[in-house]
Amino acid sequence: MKKVIVIAMILCLSIEFVKADFTFGEPVNLGSPINTSSNEATLCLSADDLQMYISSNRPGTYGIGDIWVSARATINDNWTNPENLGSVVNSSFPDTVEYISPDGLELYFDAFNRPGGKGGWDIWRTVRDSKNDPWSEPTNLGTPFNTSNDDWRACISPDGLNFYFVSTRPGGYGGADIWAASRPTTEDPWGEITNPGQPVNGSSDDSGPCFSRDGLTFLFQSTRSGGHGSFDLWMTTRRTIDDDWNAPVNLGPTVNTTSDEILPAISADGSIVYFCSPRPGGQGAWDIYQAPIIPVVDLNSDGIIDSADMCIMIDHWGENYPMCDIGPMPWGDGVVDVEDLIVLAEHLFEVYPSAKTVDISEADNGGQVEVELGKLLVVMLESNPSTGYQWELIKKNESILKQFGQTEFKPSETYSPQVVGAGGWDIFHFKAVSAGQTTLELVYHRSWEEAEPLKTFSIQVIVN
Repeated sequence: MKKVIVIAMILCLSIEFVKADFTFGEPVNLGSPINTSSNEATLCLSADDLQMYISSNRPGTYGIGDIWVSARATINDNWTNPENLGSVVNSSFPDTVEYISPDGLELYFDAFNRPGGKGGWDIWRTVRDSKNDPWSEPTNLGTPFNTSNDDWRACISPDGLNFYFVSTRPGGYGGADIWAASRPTTEDPWGEITNPGQPVNGSSDDSGPCFSRDGLTFLFQSTRSGGHGSFDLWMTTRRTIDDDWNAPVNLGPTVNTTSDEILPAISADGSIVYFCSPRPGGQGAWDIYQAPIIPVVDLNSDGIIDSADMCIMIDHWGENYPMCDIGPMPWGDGVVDVEDLIVLAEHLFEVYPSAKTVDISEADNGGQVEVELGKLLVVMLESNPSTGYQWELIKKNESILKQFGQTEFKPSETYSPQVVGAGGWDIFHFKAVSAGQTTLELVYHRSWEEAEPLKTFSIQVIVN
């Protein structure tokens, strides 16, 4: 690995603008035997991704809906025909799976009006001594997790110190909110139930919490504005498990549709997101889908992963630079290091389709442009740095359009070889991170002069 780094540094001749990110591929229906003509509406994965627990009302259930489990020998094998967990766990009441502990010995699920509960939807727990033993008689989590309101969808953070769940209890921000409890160590009892508030919860219905295995990404479903259907999947990230969550972003139109997309789950390596949807084309009313999470490793968007991309990564080595931070999970870990270089090296010399961009220039001044959520907006404006003039961004909405990297200057190709003092273009790169409308405004001036700018550029950007 040291040799790779050295070679990259030797070959590095210039630093291009960085566009690294991750994107979601086209969702695929899991098909048979996971999905049937019945409803398959919730799921959770074991820590090794070799067992999938689902909820289904397929033939063989004990009641309205049961919990089933499918297994596979390796992550490259097909899922086997799901088996019912049996009458000890399942009942004549609706039972839907939520979460299984990393050691595979605790299973949390929801049940509606099951005897022994607090009323409505409650959270239940069953345990076993080993993975080869049967599940025990379920117990209701009781107060304070369960109330006379609906309480469901338990999710425990990977370090075992935070318990998230959904409730319609009083004191929330919307109809349903995500609530949480914490504890100092895994040996301690859970503390007081609190509402995390914004940015996770809003005036909408927010539910279906799900952690990535590194605890740095959090997915959930929401009816908040800016979505594509009633319930959409949203995502928030944080640099470390001690940091606050960033403002959530919609997973975009590749994953979300005008139908509902709910109850996400992320594979252990962060390469796949699973979810449930009643979208057209499925096998039943509700089906389970999967979509790949793809790191964008063509850092300079030239269509090939090569030494130039390595050079960009080395230039930001050791920094918290999100666009180069692509490993070990696609969303990174807060620092550019060997984990990111490993991901890049896995794709070395591959031909890579550049991310779809919307390109605008001074000819678009005063107009309007539409950009799909998650896509790149590239602004190219004529400039000549030798005159002292440069374009400066003075207005945008960071929550809608996020600028990536520094302004890039591209010399004009009219002059070959390049003439000192020749003009070219200042290039700005933005990513559409949430739906909405904003004004993008730039001025061309000498920053040290108190004078009117030589030129201005303004455009209305609509993200949908």
